[in-house]
Amino acid sequence: MISDMITLTVNGESQHCPPNLSLPTFLQSLGFNPRLIALEYNGEILHRQYWDTTLIKNGDRLEVVTIVGGG
Repeated sequence: MISDMITLTVNGESQHCPPNLSLPTFLQSLGFNPRLIALEYNGEILHRQYWDTTLIKNGDRLEVVTIVGGG
């Protein structure tokens, strides 16, 4: 039910998810591999060591950048 969901912005697009979802779980639900991305959380680069303890909140803004290897 959408009323039980929170709204946040990911790469400029509105997304919905359940409250109290961990950041890695949310990112995986969107199809991102957390090992292959860099993340800006509410305007600040969020270091990977804090991802597991960060819970998604209503109104959060995420910018996700996928790391692409090459040679």
